[in-house]
Amino acid sequence: MIVSLPDHWIIILDVVAWTFFHLFISSMCLKLPLTWFLKDHFWFRTFPFEQSGALWQRLFRVKSWKGLILDGTIFLKKGYSKKGLHGTKSRDLMVFAAETKRAELTHWLSILPAPLFFIWNPVWAGWAMVLYALVFNLPIIVVQRYNRGRISAITSGVGKKKLHKG
Repeated sequence: MIVSLPDHWIIILDVVAWTFFHLFISSMCLKLPLTWFLKDHFWFRTFPFEQSGALWQRLFRVKSWKGLILDGTIFLKKGYSKKGLHGTKSRDLMVFAAETKRAELTHWLSILPAPLFFIWNPVWAGWAMVLYALVFNLPIIVVQRYNRGRISAITSGVGKKKLHKG
């Protein structure tokens, strides 16, 4: 710990810092143009080992809990809600898939500030902040990859019949 603060101030600082980081990163990612997410960047590709999202379902049973995750649009009052499809036309599915990339990027970036919490927290609390960042963001990343894998299968013609199944 570099900075020495009373415990109650550390807790307040942690809450304020996380709120700032989440809102700042979210708003910055919302400013990125949709066209950037429509491109097939390597880090957003659905990889063969993901089996069009089936890997995530098999490992984490995503369908059973993904509906419990709050959509960020309820906090920022803008953006693209990913609680459900906005249509089944090719363009609708492309936009939905692009928005899963935006959400995934947002949550990967939201993990990055965690080491900063070691500056004013004791070491154990710094690790708790790292754990918080992972527990809060990784499930959302998994859901985005699961949804994008399913959409990719649908748009490639592999899973058109599965469109309306959970």
